[in-house]
Amino acid sequence: MNPVRGIALKVTAIALFSVMAALIKASADSVPPGEAVFFRSLFAMFVIVVWLMHRGDLQSGLKAYNKMGHVWRGVIGTTAMAMNFAALGMLPLPEVTAIGFTAPLLTVIFAAMFLGETVRAFRLSAVGIGMVGVMIVLWPRLTIFQDSPEATVATLGVMLVLGSAVFRALAQIHIRQLVQTDQTSAIVFYFSLTATCLSLLTLPFGWVVPTWDVALMLIVAGLIGGVAQILLTSCYRFAPASVVAPFDYAAMLFALVIGYVWFEEVPTAAMLVGATIVIFAGIMIIWRERQLGLKRGKARPNVTPQG
Repeated sequence: MNPVRGIALKVTAIALFSVMAALIKASADSVPPGEAVFFRSLFAMFVIVVWLMHRGDLQSGLKAYNKMGHVWRGVIGTTAMAMNFAALGMLPLPEVTAIGFTAPLLTVIFAAMFLGETVRAFRLSAVGIGMVGVMIVLWPRLTIFQDSPEATVATLGVMLVLGSAVFRALAQIHIRQLVQTDQTSAIVFYFSLTATCLSLLTLPFGWVVPTWDVALMLIVAGLIGGVAQILLTSCYRFAPASVVAPFDYAAMLFALVIGYVWFEEVPTAAMLVGATIVIFAGIMIIWRERQLGLKRGKARPNVTPQG
């Protein structure tokens, strides 16, 4: 074990995912979300295949035992990705990131509902605290009484991020079941394959021929996403999940910097306060799970603020 190396890989992966989200956001006015999902998934899949070939794990690493499990994980995960990509075109990057932290909170609830995990007062309290933080972030966007196009778009963006968080949490539940039978590499690959295929179903809904610069951004987003996924998977070889998991929240720092520098997005006080509360609640849950010795190390490599 090499915890420092594991943390470095995790932080690098989170930084790359943040850059990927920024590239998707920058292209959001030019291409629909389904088309962005196609580029993101297709080119990430190429990176993953090359990685597996380099390791000599291509045949064994792509063996699928729970085939329907991969299908359902792909459908749910692709829905989460598409909703998140759509929201990136409607809301500031830091806000999408902050609201997206709802997913780990919902995972605790869904684990109790669908996996029969025992969730006691401490974690339920942490979830409650986190939801308060989410409401603080959302409150300025709850503009149902404001009749303006900007307010309507912002409200729709909020609903999309929340929907994405729900589907990401459900995907995590499926991943926890898949790791009982299939390797992580297979889960990552078949998700990219399924997402690529499912994204083609959106062809009739307004795909466009992107300009060269937009196409380049989308291709780079896919390649970066694939590299980030590999780094995220690899970090758990060097450090326990409980050590590297809190660094998921570094995504907030990267989103703040990228949003300000690239998109001139200035965070509001409500967003900063709410995000801080949500992050605090998430770290409480991680600490409690470590105390309880919950064995989730295999599932965590597939869980990111981007879904």
